[in-house]
Amino acid sequence: MASRNCRWELLVAASLTLTLALIHLVEANSEGDALYALRRSLSDPDRVLQSWDPTLVNPCTWFHVTCNQDNRVTRVDLGNSNLSGHLAAALGKLEHLQYLELYKNNIQGTIPSDLGNLKNLISLDLYNNNLTGTVPTSLGKLKSLVFLRLNDNQLTGPIPRALTAIPSLKVVDVSSNDLCGTIPTSGPFAHIPLQNFENNPRLEGPELLGLASYDTNCT
Repeated sequence: MASRNCRWELLVAASLTLTLALIHLVEANSEGDALYALRRSLSDPDRVLQSWDPTLVNPCTWFHVTCNQDNRVTRVDLGNSNLSGHLAAALGKLEHLQYLELYKNNIQGTIPSDLGNLKNLISLDLYNNNLTGTVPTSLGKLKSLVFLRLNDNQLTGPIPRALTAIPSLKVVDVSSNDLCGTIPTSGPFAHIPLQNFENNPRLEGPELLGLASYDTNCT
């Protein structure tokens, strides 16, 4: 009887181990799918994404991708890589991502609101591209965000007030865009230097609460 129980316990343990392994495999594959969606949405004349092979078990062996010990993607480093095209909404599925570095490229289109799902994101660097549209309000959900650099694009609309509720935020740079409204002064924005908002012709000075609408000059 004891022997039978022992075999049963071993069988359960083996089954659990296999199940966990399959879960990790599925998660890794879904992250690979998300990154491959980004590759398909970009033009890559210098072939910096050549190693991004969707047939591999996970994307942790791909160049410019960093994973943690559980083979979950934590960094994407593609700054200054001569890329063009647009950002893929599937990036929002990289739930363990901490650093998204796509600065100094020629990426166009809008910033996907799906990036607001990246709950572990520390740094979002999209500066020096040709991004258009508004700064998504969903970025206010990034409660681990420290660095938000969106300068030198063609972004429009007001600065989302949801960003003022991110306590970890230390660096914000939205200079050289076409933003409108007023500059927030509450929360982390109380310590952001004014030069990080320069060269937005329709953006008014620091917000005077109750005296001017946050979206003034936006119509």
